[in-house]
Amino acid sequence: MADPSSYRPKPGQIPDSPGVYRFRDEHRRVIYVGKAKSLRQRLANYFQDLSGLHPRTRTMVTTAASVEWTVVSTEVEALQLEYSWIKEYDPRFNVKYRDDKSYPYLAVTMNEEFPRVQVMRGHKKKGVRYFGPYAHAWAIRDTVDLLLRVFPVRTCSAGVFKNAARTGRPCLLGYIGKCSAPCVGRISAEEHGELAEEFCDFMGGRTGTYLRRLEKQMTEAAEEMEYERAARLRDDIEALKKAMEKNAVVLADATDADLIAVAEDELEAAVQIFHVRGGRVRGQRGWVTDKVEDVTTGALVEHALQQLYGEERGDSVPKEVLVPALPEPVEPVQLWLTERRGSNVSLRIPQRGDKKALMETVERNAQQALVLHKTRRASDLTTRSRALEEIAEALDLDSAPLRIECYDISHLQGDDVVASMVVFEDGLQRKSEYRRFQIKGFEGQDDVRSMHEVITRRFRRYIAEKERTGEWSDGENPLDGTDGTALTDATEAPLTSSLKDDDGRPKRFAYPPQLVVVDGGQPQVAAAKRALDELGIDDIAVCGLAKRLEEVWVPDDDDPVVLPRSSEGLYLLQRVRDEAHRFAITYQRTKRAKRFRAGPLDEVPGLGETRKQALIKHFGSVKRLRAATIEQICEVPGIGRKTAETIAAALARAASPAPAVNTATGEIIDDEEPGTTAGSPGDPVTAGAPEERRGQET
Repeated sequence: MADPSSYRPKPGQIPDSPGVYRFRDEHRRVIYVGKAKSLRQRLANYFQDLSGLHPRTRTMVTTAASVEWTVVSTEVEALQLEYSWIKEYDPRFNVKYRDDKSYPYLAVTMNEEFPRVQVMRGHKKKGVRYFGPYAHAWAIRDTVDLLLRVFPVRTCSAGVFKNAARTGRPCLLGYIGKCSAPCVGRISAEEHGELAEEFCDFMGGRTGTYLRRLEKQMTEAAEEMEYERAARLRDDIEALKKAMEKNAVVLADATDADLIAVAEDELEAAVQIFHVRGGRVRGQRGWVTDKVEDVTTGALVEHALQQLYGEERGDSVPKEVLVPALPEPVEPVQLWLTERRGSNVSLRIPQRGDKKALMETVERNAQQALVLHKTRRASDLTTRSRALEEIAEALDLDSAPLRIECYDISHLQGDDVVASMVVFEDGLQRKSEYRRFQIKGFEGQDDVRSMHEVITRRFRRYIAEKERTGEWSDGENPLDGTDGTALTDATEAPLTSSLKDDDGRPKRFAYPPQLVVVDGGQPQVAAAKRALDELGIDDIAVCGLAKRLEEVWVPDDDDPVVLPRSSEGLYLLQRVRDEAHRFAITYQRTKRAKRFRAGPLDEVPGLGETRKQALIKHFGSVKRLRAATIEQICEVPGIGRKTAETIAAALARAASPAPAVNTATGEIIDDEEPGTTAGSPGDPVTAGAPEERRGQET
């Protein structure tokens, strides 16, 4: 590992002008290429204190052994040179999109004497017109089969063409009218070239001209009583319309645009591109990349534009490119696209209308592509085994953690505090063993205390189940004496009875994990470890995964464990953490929605959803609304004094529970004093212990 100060350029050596820089390792291999408006300012960012750098950037500068740069005149030149060097050197720390498949194109070989229509993959060739890309080759063949009725262009290979010319007999397509048979001289090379041009024009979106021309010819043939010719033209029109229907109209006619969407997480990003020509989606493609460097969404878009249009010129670059975020700065990228097209190109974020709606569709496709990529990666047994081994090595475990439980806390400004427990076994989800927790013992944004309570409650049930089944030997129960209270049969009876399913089998709280993962950093990890220590459990490892830098925290360690960015172990921990977060926030939103639907505001006559939402938005919660005065409620737009008084009365009624009544005597029973019931917050067993539910998703 190199010290960046050992190869840092001396002050004044780096020019304050646009340029492209390259970091090289000790073997002189280029490991990173970047561009800058000011080389001096940009490179200075790499040679600061290592603790202030992003982990991926820190890895890059410590891997490098030297840096060099090339000065250019403009930012556009820097963009072009950066793309060329990335293609040439393939640096390991640059964002590089990789296709998840080879996309087929509909190609017309206009560089040949007799142009041919065919399916092509791979690199594009000069003089060939391309349309697409398409998702499947069969979609291209279906479209071509329909168009050959009207544009009978050659589709045969060079060998078939030469053999037909030698024998003087056309192939089958020539006999059935789906080829103009230039091989046997039915039409000249010039006429066949014009036919190929018309085919390209139609595929390029100029469809109205040909439809109107054919309809006019059909009308003329009918008027001249040439009914067979009119019927043939009618069938040609239907074939063209059917071919057009295969590409749905999504934007206004004559709209040429490419829509680019990005779905990303901390480690990977998926890009989806829709190609719209003539208002119709003519093709779709997608890429996936590892986020080797710390990049923004705008930077991912810039890299996608470079890869998409780096080798394209002319009509291949559309008039309009719609993106989810603009590169910074955007002017050089826009000028670069304009140069490649030869005319102005609009690079912007859609704000409303059909283009915004279509962009949302592209974004959904990008999200699905990222999920599919992760699913394929997670389903590989070898990869999962390597991930578990890497986790065991990083956390210094005796064996691979075959069962991992992850916990996350979710709330809205301290209200509706809930927690989730998700389970992964052998690196795969076990949704049947997910659990949800309500936390009612206290309120407020105290994730550390909430984490301590959840871990305590979960493992109390584990210990209680072990006690119930008799798996603890005499004197071995870790709960005895840990908090001054031994678990007697009386205090544990309700709890142990809840640990049985209807068929008498033990519930899943009985199975301990080898590793507990918490969503958070050092404070949450310390709280989870303290909860286990208080219960006397010392054979379960604990770690936390912090979102900001994807650092792994372990108890009693001031420094985090930083796994390599490409580590399968880090990828698995991230998946576990993200699943716990998703499960927790879904439960929290469900509870919040139910509270709003079944809340006391529903009892106020004449109070609609709009004013309910306005009240909640103004005060933040029903609790704060209940504490407000009539004058404060009147400050909410649309709420008059009479309505405010009605709201206050309804909230007051809801806050006063009906008194308990002795059914035998009819007398009202006084409330018990706080702390006297077994379920009070001070009880060591059932503190704040509402129900835990099975993690069945709805």
